Amino acid sequence: MITLALTGSIGMGKSTVAAMFAGAGIPTFDADAVVRRLQGPGGRLVPAIEARFPGTTRNGAVDRDALSSAVLGDRDALAALESIVHPAAHHERTRFIVEHGDAKALLFDIPLLFETGGDQAFDKVIVVSAPKEVQRERVLARPGMTEEKFARILDRQMADEEKRARADFIVDTSGSLENTRKQVDAILACIGLRAGV
Repeated sequence: MITLALTGSIGMGKSTVAAMFAGAGIPTFDADAVVRRLQGPGGRLVPAIEARFPGTTRNGAVDRDALSSAVLGDRDALAALESIVHPAAHHERTRFIVEHGDAKALLFDIPLLFETGGDQAFDKVIVVSAPKEVQRERVLARPGMTEEKFARILDRQMADEEKRARADFIVDTSGSLENTRKQVDAILACIGLRAGV
């Protein structure tokens, strides 16, 4: 089994690329989706997050905006949140691997892969990238996004140039969807896989 890590900074098109790998038959673990579930209604992380960050939950779920406000720009608070979230996410990832033990390849969509030192756990790392102006346009078009919030998020993330330098494969999403798909197909061929594995 080949383990592939997919990462990239905000607004680079990572979700689109992950969907293309999933569409090619590669079981895909979405770390963000798992965390949203763990923090959602009745999620098992909700009590611990409320205990550490009072007032950041509502109706049995984490209020993501309130939690974001509580930790963005505060490295100690962010570290405390990560100490709650990361072990639970790791447990879910291990369970996913066991469930798909017969797959030829698995893809792990992990936004802060390099930032958390997680890249060593995978056979190959794929970085999704686009020019800064494309990234900026995509991110600022999101509902509720501001220049300040974008700057804070970028401050948490490793520079795109460094991610590209550390990647085994790079997918540039600045072109058409068809062009992006061709890059995904080329990666699958390079590691000895085809669509529909």
